[in-house]
Amino acid sequence: MAETRLMIEGLPDDDVWWTANGKAMRWNNLNLARFLPIAPVYRSGQVSTLQYATNPDIAKAEVTARGITASLLDFLNDPTVTTTGFVILHKGNIVFEHYPRQTPHQKPIMWSVTKVLVSAVVAVLTDQGKIDPTSNIEYYIPEMAESAYAGITVRNLLDMATGLNCAEDYDDQNSCYYQLAVTLGDGYYTDDHPDNPYEVLPRMDIERVAPQGERFHYASVHTFVLGWIVEKVTGMPFQDALTKHIWSKIGAEHDAGILAPRFSVPITYGGLTAALRDTARFGLLFTPSATVVSDGHVLPDGYADRILKGSNPKLASGIPGIRHNTEQWDAVFDNDDMFKGGWAGQGLLVNPRKDIVAVWAGHMNDGGRSVGMLPILRDVLNRVYSDTGAD
Repeated sequence: MAETRLMIEGLPDDDVWWTANGKAMRWNNLNLARFLPIAPVYRSGQVSTLQYATNPDIAKAEVTARGITASLLDFLNDPTVTTTGFVILHKGNIVFEHYPRQTPHQKPIMWSVTKVLVSAVVAVLTDQGKIDPTSNIEYYIPEMAESAYAGITVRNLLDMATGLNCAEDYDDQNSCYYQLAVTLGDGYYTDDHPDNPYEVLPRMDIERVAPQGERFHYASVHTFVLGWIVEKVTGMPFQDALTKHIWSKIGAEHDAGILAPRFSVPITYGGLTAALRDTARFGLLFTPSATVVSDGHVLPDGYADRILKGSNPKLASGIPGIRHNTEQWDAVFDNDDMFKGGWAGQGLLVNPRKDIVAVWAGHMNDGGRSVGMLPILRDVLNRVYSDTGAD
């Protein structure tokens, strides 16, 4: 209790909570429910058991990063590394699990990993005939008919190919991103700041820099619009739609939540708080081992394959080794790795072909930097589970 009081008293008075780094950010990321409102996302039914089939080759794999050469396990334990927890599944079994700076039951904020849960709910509703990706946004949200988003299709919103440039600038309080963040309580605000994102967003002046469907422009605001479409179609808050269509169907060990600090509006572009094993259960839905945690029909048939192939050839990345970005995923690699990252060192990696899921959480160090685990992890997994290698 003394630590809790000390950490809460240390929250900044003149800025938003997430600007703290180092030990303070780690504590904040792992304990959000102690000082901010969280919209609940509920589990249901029997817990799906994740069996252990520990692969020692993962823990022993040599990695070199940040001036350190060590086994993966020793690297994660190094005091300069900011990863708090790690879970890797292969064929539905836990092959590596380590919590150097958190406990298994803690629910770290996953930041932008949240985005692929939003797109997954959209995929379910599309499969049910409730959303047509070729329809314009204003068909579902009439309030957007006079906005910068008017005429943009749901498909291009999913792929972040709207042609709009809503700068993802976390420091500039006048940036497009920050204008929305303030209304949600995800930016620094006073009582004089606007507090209703559903009124502010349609009036935002957002620059158009390309025709829709031509170029990828990352923007969290796009994901919020997707979440709003879900709310319009289902007639329920996004967290309840996520409960109904995903979280209640994966045999989760714990309820999850979505950060909702201002008037209980969920931060759908980055507010998920969940135990790592449960986020890994979500990842399994994209793999042949989906039946380990569900009836195998939570996500639409062929959804993972659609992500791997992409829906718009104009959005090919042009980066060697990376095919494209699609369905809110940051990168789909040539070896079928699908990756979605979070702002402060979080990640979800899924390879449907190899039946691999990896989830990790982290924070930024005192200097405002987090450890980039993606290249380290991909190198280890490609060595341990090569296409011709061991099971």
